Amino acid sequence: MPRISRSVVTALSSLALAAAGLTVAAGTAHAQSCSQDYLPLPDPTCQPGAFNSDVTQSTIDTTICVSGWTATVRPSSSYTTALKKTQIVEYGYTDTSTSDYEEDHFVPLELGGSPKSALNLWPEPEYGTKTAGNKDTVENKLKKAVCAGTVTLSDAQDAIVTDWTTALSDLGLS
Repeated sequence: MPRISRSVVTALSSLALAAAGLTVAAGTAHAQSCSQDYLPLPDPTCQPGAFNSDVTQSTIDTTICVSGWTATVRPSSSYTTALKKTQIVEYGYTDTSTSDYEEDHFVPLELGGSPKSALNLWPEPEYGTKTAGNKDTVENKLKKAVCAGTVTLSDAQDAIVTDWTTALSDLGLS
């Protein structure tokens, strides 16, 4: 499947949000319900991903490629836990135990994802065959490739948004 560019994903996501009747304001999306049909990915109408404008190809040496940088932008657990509780309901998960989900950045902070946007945070199940832990491994390999200059930031972001489960192979990294 060909990878879709970030600008096309952004345009399609905006269109999908409008078609779904979602309200977008101040970086949040409010949905009546989100589908579990896309797992292990988030529902693209609810969480299409969002980017941190401070992270670009020209700033990676002072942002994502600096050890510990993500800690400087990571939102507080009180913020993410409150959002997780709301989104668990929006996704209609029958298991409502917050400990069974990671409030995950769809576009990871390590690749320039928006830290606090509800368009980029979602309750990713910790159960199943493709979990948040599996995604973390992919994110770390992509960040290393971006910082080593073997993959561009834009290509890594596009690959993770398209499908994190195939991102490494799509970029020839697995």
